[in-house]
Amino acid sequence: MRELLLPVHIVAGGLAVILGAIALVASKGAFLHRKAGMLFVYAMLTMGASASILAMGNGQTANFIGGIMCAYFVITALTAVRPATSSMRWLLVGAAAFAFGLAAYEFRWGVVALGRPRMAINGVPAAMMFFLGTVALLAGSGDVRVLRSGPLRGAQRLRRHLWRMCFALFIAAGSFFSIRARVARVLPEPFLSAPMRVLPVLLIFVAMFYWLWRVRGRAAAGRLHVRASTA
Repeated sequence: MRELLLPVHIVAGGLAVILGAIALVASKGAFLHRKAGMLFVYAMLTMGASASILAMGNGQTANFIGGIMCAYFVITALTAVRPATSSMRWLLVGAAAFAFGLAAYEFRWGVVALGRPRMAINGVPAAMMFFLGTVALLAGSGDVRVLRSGPLRGAQRLRRHLWRMCFALFIAAGSFFSIRARVARVLPEPFLSAPMRVLPVLLIFVAMFYWLWRVRGRAAAGRLHVRASTA
């Protein structure tokens, strides 16, 4: 099983990073953005599922959580820009429950990591666990707000879509660029230093905040909606 899934995971992860980068820099709502975005979702789901399955056999809790977390973010990001249905509401109920459960899990292991040598478990520092737990808690709270208020409109809808897609891309890119040996397999020496490996991950957040600023008002959100409808 591992021999079969590992190449699938590697290829899907590489495609996810490339497609996510294309969708992030492409004009929002245009043909390239929509097509790259959908392919990104498929690649992320494949990468996340394969990562979780591989991790179950090796006791790699962080990779297992990372895999299902990627799936959660891309699915809820996709539903943000899809027409509301009764089945989608039930999907959001399950997503919110999952997010809160994940937050509790991350906080628990963050506390455990504080008492371990170097305040880490399997190389994952307590600070990262608390960070991911906080993000999961915020994401779950966002799901509950949508359930209570109904489908989002305008800029709120686009912001929900944007930050969740970007955070899924952050997980994929962070998983790849955090390990020097992994980067060395595909990139030359000048790109192997710590600053160069951190840079792509930081650029994801720069691009995310830029687009969140672009869609901050109703007028900007309306222009993007029109562009998506006519592309």
